[in-house]
Amino acid sequence: MRRSTLNVTVAVGFLAVAVGTLIARANPATAYESSVYVGSPTSTWVVFAFALAIAVGTTLSCRGRRQGYGIALGGTTVTAIVSLPVIRNYRFAGMGDAMTHLGWTRDIVSGGTAPHELFYPGLHAIATVFHVVGGVPIERGLLIAMVVLFVPFVVFVPLAVRDMAGSGLAVGLSAIVSWMVLPVNNIATFMGVHTNSNALFLVPPVVFALVTYLRRRSTVERLPFGLSPFSVLVYLTGLTLLLVHPQQMFNIIVLVAAISGVQFLARRRFDEHPMLEHPTTYAHTIVLGGMFGLWALGNERFRSAATGLVYGLLSQDVGAGAEVDQRGSSLTDIGGSLAELFVKMFLDAAIIGLLVGLFVLAVWLGRTSLDAESRSVVNYVSIGLVPLGGLFAVYFVGTPTMAFRQVGFIYVLLTILAGIALAQFTGGLSSLLTRPGANAVTALVLGCCLVLGLLTVFASPLIYNPGQHVTPEMMSGYEDGLDHGAEGVPYAGMGYDPYRYDHGINGIPGGGDTVGGASAATGTVNATVFSAGNYSGAYPTDEYYFVFTEWDRTKEIDVYQELNYREAALEGLDTDPIANKVVSNDEFEMYAIRSGS
Repeated sequence: MRRSTLNVTVAVGFLAVAVGTLIARANPATAYESSVYVGSPTSTWVVFAFALAIAVGTTLSCRGRRQGYGIALGGTTVTAIVSLPVIRNYRFAGMGDAMTHLGWTRDIVSGGTAPHELFYPGLHAIATVFHVVGGVPIERGLLIAMVVLFVPFVVFVPLAVRDMAGSGLAVGLSAIVSWMVLPVNNIATFMGVHTNSNALFLVPPVVFALVTYLRRRSTVERLPFGLSPFSVLVYLTGLTLLLVHPQQMFNIIVLVAAISGVQFLARRRFDEHPMLEHPTTYAHTIVLGGMFGLWALGNERFRSAATGLVYGLLSQDVGAGAEVDQRGSSLTDIGGSLAELFVKMFLDAAIIGLLVGLFVLAVWLGRTSLDAESRSVVNYVSIGLVPLGGLFAVYFVGTPTMAFRQVGFIYVLLTILAGIALAQFTGGLSSLLTRPGANAVTALVLGCCLVLGLLTVFASPLIYNPGQHVTPEMMSGYEDGLDHGAEGVPYAGMGYDPYRYDHGINGIPGGGDTVGGASAATGTVNATVFSAGNYSGAYPTDEYYFVFTEWDRTKEIDVYQELNYREAALEGLDTDPIANKVVSNDEFEMYAIRSGS
């Protein structure tokens, strides 16, 4: 393709992204959306798909600056997709940890909490800057901060691969794999205001800094105390990661320690090897470990998490097996299956993981065309996956949620290795087919995986998990309910504990395990008793407030198909004499329930 034609094509791609964004902006969400995919205009998805098609084609077929244009186009398109809650003017997104993060940010803005008093203040500090300097609402500031932390992922994955392998094809393929956003699994990592997940997108800059330190010699440009500027880059990116979430920083320490171990063994075993020419990472292991220790060990939240992990390891009834069996049975009850869910959520990840596994095996057997330098760097990362996998096994037994967070980190590294693996696969395939034929097959496989990946970036009914879109009506309903509740009367939700909303509205000092507005405990009603119409017996107090939103109703009635709660029980509240509606709008209901005796 001629340069002028290519330039026009890429420009049309960027224009398509701009048009899609403007269309989405012109059609804001006016009510609760269980799926951002269905809620956004169809024309937005059409032009985004068109832009991605141009990006994939340009990234695979071009090299140098023109390939960079394709990578930039693809990264911009995926970032626009990730930004849809901001673009379409969501009041907020997230009803679990996200609400607690909203509360912490409110506390920082009000001066009730200093940023350094939080265990991971990075996301909250960025949102506070947007609120104070930009004048945006705190909720919107957090959503923008989420996007800001995502951008380094699509930028630094191809940069890290460029330094690891140097192949233009590997760089382009790694960029395409990064657009699948494989670290998000919607089990324990999410695309939302969730610091552990947000931190995953800052891992590629740290890996890039490590690879740059290992492969680029710095003999002339020295900083004070003999520091290499590349070492400083490792420390700064590591510190940033620590402030967003220490668990992912700990994983980086494990990776760097594994690299140090490989270097130590190489120096004892070989007289000549590319690894012997690399600067050691011993000091980096110590410095990064010291940062983590000073920050984490004195924090009560970290000690509680560590205690919970140990308890989980020692308890026979804590683990992931029983949880998987229970969810598999529930999926069957509503017409789904674990196999179906696996295909939707993990098929793309499984394909990429299998390719990387075969590639690593080929590297160890010496059956690749990589030069010795590139093989060494690949071995650093692949061997680092061994202790990281061991951590996954420990978490899987002790705290399953942490295990799936660990999977998220592992898939950051697999995303980086996937570009090199796919380049080797395409090169081998071109010996059987033509080079254009090999590129076409690779593009087809990656295109299918890209569609699957982007379809599950956000939660939706497609994966039996409706999106956690928080509307103004939901927020105002909870504000009224928490402000006007009677002293000492608890709040109970429909499978969802209302205390999270109290965190988001009133901040954490007034929340904790109770609702600040009424100084009352919170919980959930018994699904079986409530569905039978026994409202007074569904909660262990004589009086309580029953609250539910359109999200609760969509989840329990539409998506779960009344598996836990019956719609008839909700309708019966309006006619039962012991239930009195006290707050109501289009998307929020609150009833005062008193004992029938």
